[in-house]
Amino acid sequence: MKIKFLAASGIIAALYIAVTMLVAPFGFTEVQFRVSEIFNHLVAFNPRFAVGIIIGVFISNIFSPLGIYDLVFGVGHSMITLGLFILICKFVKHIWARLIINTFLFTCTMFIIAFELNLALELPFFWTWLTVAAGEFVVLAVGAPIMYILNKRLHFKEMIE
Repeated sequence: MKIKFLAASGIIAALYIAVTMLVAPFGFTEVQFRVSEIFNHLVAFNPRFAVGIIIGVFISNIFSPLGIYDLVFGVGHSMITLGLFILICKFVKHIWARLIINTFLFTCTMFIIAFELNLALELPFFWTWLTVAAGEFVVLAVGAPIMYILNKRLHFKEMIE
């Protein structure tokens, strides 16, 4: 692995962790506005960003009040959804289409987190899916134009190569 890739992955992981801890009360349980999920949009520019994001999710979830549940389901959710998104990106080249697809894909797959919360806290599945999906949608919908503008300045695709 190249040093640049390792450094970029570490920075992304650290940013994900810092932002998650900053809004920690709103990043766990049934109402989630985990602002750090905005970093999922980096994969729309370069799939290699997935490594740093998944490491960031793993370390952040070590501090989750749900313990092992969040390590399994939270990390699993990110791995599955980012994996699906990377496959989709092989066929979709337009960046705005990717950002929109990513927003809806993460929103829909929040059923994994709803299932986790149903197991861990006995919260009602469908209501919890609605609440966590709504939070995810808001974060990613607001985050898409932010990441698009940042990319104009920072050129994410070349940043990790």
